[in-house]
Amino acid sequence: MANAGAGDGAGRLRVLVDNGEYWLRNRGDIAMMVMTVERLRNRWPQARIGMLTDQPRILRGLLPQAEPVVAHEGGHWGSGGFAGRVDEAAGVHVLGPAAVRWRAVTEVPKHHLRGVRDRVRAFAGSASPEAHSGMPELPPVPAALDTAGLVVAQGGGYMTDIDRYQAHRTLDLLEAAQRQGIPNVMLGQGLGPMVDPELLRRAAEVLPGVDLIALREGLRGPKLLAELGVSADRVVVTGDDAVEFAYRLRRPVIGTDLGLCLRISDYSKVSDSARDTLGVVVRREAAALGTALAPLIISEYDDEDRRHTLPLLAGAGRTRAVIGRSGTAQDVARQVSGCRVLVTSAYHLAVFALSQGIPAVAVTASQYYDDKFYGLADMFGGGTGVAGGLRIVHLDVEDLDTELTSAIRDLWESAPELRDTLQQKAVEQIDAGRAGLERVYGLVAGGERRPAEPAVPAQGDE
Repeated sequence: MANAGAGDGAGRLRVLVDNGEYWLRNRGDIAMMVMTVERLRNRWPQARIGMLTDQPRILRGLLPQAEPVVAHEGGHWGSGGFAGRVDEAAGVHVLGPAAVRWRAVTEVPKHHLRGVRDRVRAFAGSASPEAHSGMPELPPVPAALDTAGLVVAQGGGYMTDIDRYQAHRTLDLLEAAQRQGIPNVMLGQGLGPMVDPELLRRAAEVLPGVDLIALREGLRGPKLLAELGVSADRVVVTGDDAVEFAYRLRRPVIGTDLGLCLRISDYSKVSDSARDTLGVVVRREAAALGTALAPLIISEYDDEDRRHTLPLLAGAGRTRAVIGRSGTAQDVARQVSGCRVLVTSAYHLAVFALSQGIPAVAVTASQYYDDKFYGLADMFGGGTGVAGGLRIVHLDVEDLDTELTSAIRDLWESAPELRDTLQQKAVEQIDAGRAGLERVYGLVAGGERRPAEPAVPAQGDE
């Protein structure tokens, strides 16, 4: 049975949503949040949908249909009744938008934020059991769980060695939900790489008890789940939660720009020579194609996209204006829609592009991004990374200039013929996601937890 104490005393279902972006600085993650909350709200218009976060006012400004459940303050639900409505109205209409604007105009590259992230990932460089012992202490399970009727671990790539702190935190929440008999699901998940013994042990303890695990790719995730003991009838492949978000913003005509994003971070090292070659190639090809270079910024963590992408535009003939720090996920997806091809090391920019029928060159320098991009290529019809609309180029190849140049030129030429096929692949994933959600809805219908059922055939949305 579902949690007997679920609800807010007024008969409203409470849904607690976990995620991999408590700081709300990555627009790809925010796009997934938007879609998760919208889909839940469409099914349960009166439900209280709580999103775990460390930035409650920013959440109100970016995601007004959800209420913040502040993780670092114990994870309690906010006030109910009239006081709660007043707090919500003030947050959504005044405090939230003001907080978003204030952060944008006052924020400069803050290396201490990267330091916070590095501390929780400090143990990620080793897969030894001893490395796990150095992980910062995990917080208690959010108090909001006690009255939740459904727990959702929304889409993301945090169930991996690279982000073990968040992975363990999510596993603790799911395990606690299972102990209390609360339906618990994972949606739009990208799993792995995962080799750390302690993370593998915890995942094998918890994941078989999750009622439904919806994966964003079918190349690596299903095999890993099978190895962890998860029954195949509890696993579906639906695609990324941000596919529908971007698909809705597609243009009726093909774009003209060459998009660019380079991210260099602690989990995605790029050599100076590879960075320089990338800059030379994109500037040269933009000039040869007679097009503008469009800088695309999706993550604001320590300016990891902005401070590595913008220097590559120096000397380019024509460039588009860069999005401001207060720009939304919708703003970035619309920028992408103006591209004919883009070159990106950021996963969700490739999702935004492919979902709108725009081919992309994915540049990668780590196993983490290899898994992301090969899985995404498979979902859009090019599992080898050679065929289809996503061309994968490894930044450590011997002749990077030639590889990049060939990929850009080939996709620029084939972009018109790829457009319809890519958009159809997006529609198929949207349908699969909706079918998966019907199974989630069934878990709480009438308060009953049901055994996992066979996947519902996807239905077209157009």
